[in-house]
Order: sequence, then C-alpha cells, then structure tokens
Amino acid sequence: MPRKGDPHKSRELDEAHLKYSRTGLPFVTVKLAETLDGRIATTTGDSQWISSSPSLRLAHRLRREHDAVMVGAGTVLADDPELTVRLVRGRNPLRVVIDGRLRIPLTARMLHGEGACQTLIAATEAADPVRVRELCDLGADVMIFPADRSETTTNNKPGSERVDLTELLAALGRRRIASVLVEGGSGIVTSLLAARCVDRVVMIIAPKIIGGGLDAIGDLGIRKLQDAITFSSVKVRRLGPDILFDGRIQQSVASSK
Repeated sequence: MPRKGDPHKSRELDEAHLKYSRTGLPFVTVKLAETLDGRIATTTGDSQWISSSPSLRLAHRLRREHDAVMVGAGTVLADDPELTVRLVRGRNPLRVVIDGRLRIPLTARMLHGEGACQTLIAATEAADPVRVRELCDLGADVMIFPADRSETTTNNKPGSERVDLTELLAALGRRRIASVLVEGGSGIVTSLLAARCVDRVVMIIAPKIIGGGLDAIGDLGIRKLQDAITFSSVKVRRLGPDILFDGRIQQSVASSK
C-alpha cells in the first residue's frame, strides 16, 4: 500500500483498480530501457546495463508497485533474471514468463529457491508434456493457452506457437492480478502494443549510441501516422544521466489498419 501523502503511488493504484473493476483486466505498464538510437541490446545481445543506477532503482520500484512482472522466454534465456524486488524495500510480484514451447532451462534462477512458487509460465499446446511436469516439480505454475495466429502477432510464421496474450491477460485478471509490469523482450512488447493492450509506457532513454542492435519496438503494422499510438498524458524528467518518459496511452484512438 502507498504511504500516506504519496500521490504518485496513489494514482497508479487508483488507475489499476479502476481498469480492473471496470473490465476485469489488469492495467498493463511497459517498461523499456533503450539507447538514444532506440536499441535495447547490441548486435551480440549485450544489454547489461544500458541505463544508470537511478534507473535500475526505478525498475525495482515499479516491480514493487505491480501485482505481476512479465517477460518473454528470450529475456530469460539472454539475461537469466530473478525479477524480484531488491534495490528497494517491498514485496515481490508474481513472475510471468511467456514461453510457448517451454524453452527456458530448468536451471533458470527464477525456478529455484523460495520464489519458484511465485512463477507462472504461459505455454501453448506445443509444449512438451514432460517439460511441463519438470517445471511443475520445481514449484512453477504452468498454464496452457491457445496459440495466437492473428495477423497482428509479430513475426508470426507457419508452425510458430505464440501465446494468445489477450487470453493470458484475461486469465491473470481472473487470478485477481490488477496490474502487470512488462519488462520485455521486444517481441512481447511489440505484440502487446499491436494488440492495444498497453495502458502505460515507461521509457528510460540512456545517453548512449550503439548503432546496429535490437530495436526496442518492432513493426506494429502502422502505415499511416494518424494510426500512431498517442498519449493522453506525458511526464518527462531527468533520472541521473538518463531521460525518463512516462506516458499513459490514449485508449480512445482507433486504428484503421
């Protein structure tokens, strides 16, 4: 719960509660740390650390303020994150990993220790039943979802099995998860933005240029500027050497894609 006199936390809890009570769906915040030229990693996948120490503390405060933190399997494979609250005091959120074919290793840090039971892995029917049992034996909760084969799913290829993110968010809502912090990777963020499932974007822009690398956001299928995602409110401030962009997405804008 927010401390008395902390209007920022109060607003974030209020807007999450309002959306959840109205729709039964969690309030979705996307958090990205990128370079000045829009990269979240180099061509080799190196991404630690793009942002500064103050920005890392902000990331942990955001985890504390959300009911769940969500990443894709690629983020687990590349960074092996714990996704816990460490740099500030507070409770750990539920950890949600989107992994259609259950590619994450059994040795992943989030699957060991007391936090394993606080990890939900979203897979599809393409997942190996043996791996499902192995993950459950470690304490994780594996949920099977329909594969998303919609035209808006990014990089959708024949035979690919991507979790239907709208179904996943609905399932989290049924579990009384009122707010979700999405920390990557690029594919998950792009899919959520393309599906218009995101409510808030927190973008940390580091004063670094690396040239070629992994884009923060992929192709959203937007071909006209009038269909661009816009914001109903925006705050910009310095955070150490970084620039912090915090915006609420304008939900009334309809896409004509």
